[in-house]
Amino acid sequence: MELQAVERSYARWAPVYDRTFGAVTQVGRRRATALLGELGGSVLEVGVGTGLALPHYDRRVIVTGVDYSAEMLDKARAKVAAERLQNVVALHRMDARKLDFPDHSFDHVAAMHVISVVPEPEKVMSEIARVLRPGGSVVLVNHFAGQRGALALAERVAAPLADLLGWHSDFDRSRVLGETSLTLEEEYTLPPLGMMTLMRLVKAR
Repeated sequence: MELQAVERSYARWAPVYDRTFGAVTQVGRRRATALLGELGGSVLEVGVGTGLALPHYDRRVIVTGVDYSAEMLDKARAKVAAERLQNVVALHRMDARKLDFPDHSFDHVAAMHVISVVPEPEKVMSEIARVLRPGGSVVLVNHFAGQRGALALAERVAAPLADLLGWHSDFDRSRVLGETSLTLEEEYTLPPLGMMTLMRLVKAR
Protein backbone atom coordinates (compact mmCIF):
# COMPACT_ATOMS: atom_id res chain seq x y z
CA MET A 1 0.00 0.00 0.00
CA GLU A 2 1.37 3.41 -0.97
CA LEU A 3 1.77 6.11 1.67
CA GLN A 4 -0.74 8.39 -0.05
CA ALA A 5 -3.31 5.60 -0.04
CA VAL A 6 -2.72 5.07 3.68
CA GLU A 7 -3.15 8.78 4.32
CA ARG A 8 -6.41 8.94 2.33
CA SER A 9 -7.77 5.83 3.98
CA TYR A 10 -7.11 7.03 7.51
CA ALA A 11 -8.44 10.50 6.78
CA ARG A 12 -11.70 8.72 5.89
CA TRP A 13 -11.63 6.47 8.96
CA ALA A 14 -10.49 9.04 11.56
CA PRO A 15 -14.00 10.32 12.51
CA VAL A 16 -15.34 6.82 13.23
CA TYR A 17 -12.17 4.79 13.94
CA ASP A 18 -12.62 4.58 17.71
CA ARG A 19 -16.13 3.11 17.38
CA THR A 20 -15.30 0.67 14.56
CA PHE A 21 -11.80 -0.80 14.22
CA GLY A 22 -10.95 0.59 17.63
CA ALA A 23 -13.63 -1.49 19.32
CA VAL A 24 -12.62 -4.70 17.52
CA THR A 25 -8.94 -4.28 18.41
CA GLN A 26 -9.38 -3.24 22.04
CA VAL A 27 -8.25 -6.54 23.59
CA GLY A 28 -4.89 -6.50 21.85
CA ARG A 29 -4.31 -2.89 22.77
CA ARG A 30 -4.95 -3.56 26.45
CA ARG A 31 -2.75 -6.68 26.48
CA ALA A 32 0.11 -4.85 24.80
CA THR A 33 0.02 -1.82 27.09
CA ALA A 34 -0.17 -4.07 30.15
CA LEU A 35 2.95 -5.92 28.98
CA LEU A 36 4.75 -2.65 28.29
CA GLY A 37 3.76 -1.44 31.75
CA GLU A 38 5.46 -4.47 33.24
CA LEU A 39 8.58 -3.81 31.18
CA GLY A 40 8.66 -0.10 32.11
CA GLY A 41 10.86 2.66 30.74
CA SER A 42 10.37 4.69 27.56
CA VAL A 43 8.11 3.51 24.73
CA LEU A 44 7.81 4.62 21.12
CA GLU A 45 4.36 3.81 19.75
CA VAL A 46 4.57 3.55 15.97
CA GLY A 47 1.19 4.18 14.37
CA VAL A 48 -0.34 5.83 17.43
CA GLY A 49 -3.45 6.68 15.40
CA THR A 50 -6.21 8.39 17.39
CA GLY A 51 -4.41 7.55 20.63
CA LEU A 52 -6.69 4.71 21.70
CA ALA A 53 -3.87 2.96 23.56
CA LEU A 54 -2.52 6.04 25.31
CA PRO A 55 -4.83 6.06 28.37
CA HIS A 56 -4.00 2.41 29.06
CA TYR A 57 -0.26 2.82 29.59
CA ASP A 58 1.01 2.72 33.15
CA ARG A 59 1.65 6.35 34.06
CA ARG A 60 5.28 5.51 34.86
CA VAL A 61 5.84 4.57 31.21
CA ILE A 62 7.08 7.53 29.15
CA VAL A 63 5.37 7.44 25.75
CA THR A 64 6.25 9.06 22.43
CA GLY A 65 3.87 8.47 19.52
CA VAL A 66 4.26 8.80 15.77
CA ASP A 67 1.77 8.54 12.92
CA TYR A 68 1.59 9.73 9.32
CA SER A 69 -2.09 10.73 9.44
CA ALA A 70 -2.58 14.34 10.54
CA GLU A 71 -6.27 13.67 11.19
CA MET A 72 -5.49 10.76 13.48
CA LEU A 73 -2.86 12.77 15.35
CA ASP A 74 -5.31 15.62 15.95
CA LYS A 75 -7.59 13.17 17.73
CA ALA A 76 -4.69 11.70 19.70
CA ARG A 77 -3.59 15.16 20.88
CA ALA A 78 -7.15 15.96 21.96
CA LYS A 79 -7.27 12.70 23.93
CA VAL A 80 -3.97 13.47 25.67
CA ALA A 81 -5.22 16.92 26.67
CA ALA A 82 -8.67 15.75 27.78
CA GLU A 83 -7.32 12.91 29.91
CA ARG A 84 -4.25 14.83 31.13
CA LEU A 85 -1.83 12.12 30.08
CA GLN A 86 1.36 13.73 31.29
CA ASN A 87 3.41 10.60 30.55
CA VAL A 88 2.74 11.11 26.81
CA VAL A 89 5.62 13.47 26.11
CA ALA A 90 5.35 13.93 22.32
CA LEU A 91 3.23 13.07 19.28
CA HIS A 92 4.89 13.53 15.89
CA ARG A 93 3.81 13.23 12.27
CA MET A 94 6.39 10.90 10.80
CA ASP A 95 6.93 8.25 8.13
CA ALA A 96 7.68 5.00 9.97
CA ARG A 97 10.14 4.01 7.22
CA LYS A 98 12.41 6.88 8.26
CA LEU A 99 12.04 7.61 11.96
CA ASP A 100 13.59 10.91 12.98
CA PHE A 101 15.22 9.60 16.16
CA PRO A 102 18.83 8.61 16.93
CA ASP A 103 19.85 4.97 17.29
CA HIS A 104 18.89 3.28 20.57
CA SER A 105 16.48 6.08 21.58
CA PHE A 106 13.80 3.95 23.28
CA ASP A 107 13.62 1.12 25.80
CA HIS A 108 10.70 -0.48 23.93
CA VAL A 109 8.62 -0.02 20.78
CA ALA A 110 4.92 -0.74 20.31
CA ALA A 111 3.28 -1.28 16.92
CA MET A 112 -0.40 -2.14 17.31
CA HIS A 113 -2.53 -2.88 14.25
CA VAL A 114 -0.20 -0.89 12.00
CA ILE A 115 2.46 -3.15 10.47
CA SER A 116 0.07 -4.50 7.81
CA VAL A 117 -0.91 -0.92 6.90
CA VAL A 118 2.43 0.73 6.27
CA PRO A 119 4.27 0.60 2.93
CA GLU A 120 7.45 -1.50 3.06
CA PRO A 121 6.87 -3.17 6.43
CA GLU A 122 10.34 -4.74 6.32
CA LYS A 123 11.87 -1.27 6.21
CA VAL A 124 9.64 -0.20 9.11
CA MET A 125 10.83 -3.17 11.16
CA SER A 126 14.43 -2.21 10.40
CA GLU A 127 13.80 1.34 11.62
CA ILE A 128 12.04 0.05 14.75
CA ALA A 129 15.08 -2.11 15.51
CA ARG A 130 17.44 0.82 14.91
CA VAL A 131 15.78 3.16 17.42
CA LEU A 132 15.37 0.38 20.00
CA ARG A 133 18.06 -0.07 22.65
CA PRO A 134 19.88 -3.41 22.82
CA GLY A 135 17.88 -5.79 25.03
CA GLY A 136 14.66 -3.83 24.46
CA SER A 137 11.35 -5.32 23.31
CA VAL A 138 9.13 -4.74 20.30
CA VAL A 139 5.49 -5.48 21.11
CA LEU A 140 3.43 -6.08 17.98
CA VAL A 141 -0.30 -6.68 17.73
CA ASN A 142 -1.64 -7.47 14.29
CA HIS A 143 -3.81 -9.65 12.13
CA PHE A 144 -1.85 -12.17 10.08
CA ALA A 145 -3.07 -14.29 7.19
CA GLY A 146 -4.59 -17.65 8.03
CA GLN A 147 -3.32 -20.77 6.33
CA ARG A 148 -6.59 -22.61 5.77
CA GLY A 149 -10.34 -22.57 6.28
CA ALA A 150 -13.11 -20.05 5.72
CA LEU A 151 -11.24 -17.16 7.37
CA ALA A 152 -8.22 -17.63 5.10
CA LEU A 153 -10.56 -17.59 2.08
CA ALA A 154 -12.25 -14.40 3.29
CA GLU A 155 -8.84 -12.77 3.74
CA ARG A 156 -7.88 -13.55 0.17
CA VAL A 157 -11.19 -12.20 -1.14
CA ALA A 158 -10.73 -8.95 0.81
CA ALA A 159 -7.08 -8.49 -0.18
CA PRO A 160 -7.75 -6.35 -3.30
CA LEU A 161 -9.65 -3.88 -1.10
CA ALA A 162 -6.55 -2.96 0.93
CA ASP A 163 -6.49 0.69 -0.13
CA LEU A 164 -10.16 1.13 0.79
CA LEU A 165 -10.03 -0.80 4.06
CA GLY A 166 -6.69 0.65 5.17
CA TRP A 167 -5.08 -2.74 5.95
CA HIS A 168 -3.94 -5.94 4.26
CA SER A 169 -6.21 -8.84 5.20
CA ASP A 170 -3.74 -11.40 3.82
CA PHE A 171 -0.57 -10.07 5.52
CA ASP A 172 2.03 -12.79 6.10
CA ARG A 173 3.68 -12.99 9.53
CA SER A 174 7.07 -13.69 7.93
CA ARG A 175 7.25 -10.03 6.88
CA VAL A 176 7.86 -8.92 10.48
CA LEU A 177 10.31 -11.69 11.35
CA GLY A 178 13.11 -10.97 8.89
CA GLU A 179 14.96 -8.32 10.92
CA THR A 180 18.05 -10.21 12.08
CA SER A 181 18.65 -8.15 15.22
CA LEU A 182 15.23 -9.11 16.61
CA THR A 183 14.34 -12.50 18.08
CA LEU A 184 10.77 -13.68 18.65
CA GLU A 185 10.35 -14.33 22.39
CA GLU A 186 6.62 -14.93 22.69
CA GLU A 187 3.54 -15.11 20.49
CA TYR A 188 -0.12 -15.85 21.13
CA THR A 189 -3.48 -15.24 19.53
CA LEU A 190 -6.15 -12.96 20.96
CA PRO A 191 -9.93 -12.68 20.95
CA PRO A 192 -12.17 -12.32 19.06
CA LEU A 193 -11.80 -15.73 17.39
CA GLY A 194 -8.02 -15.62 17.45
CA MET A 195 -8.05 -13.05 14.65
CA MET A 196 -5.30 -10.97 16.24
CA THR A 197 -1.81 -12.01 17.35
CA LEU A 198 0.50 -10.48 19.93
CA MET A 199 4.24 -10.90 19.42
CA ARG A 200 7.14 -9.77 21.58
CA LEU A 201 10.53 -9.57 19.87
CA VAL A 202 13.77 -8.71 21.69
CA LYS A 203 16.77 -6.90 20.23
CA ALA A 204 20.15 -8.56 20.59
CA ARG A 205 22.46 -7.04 23.20
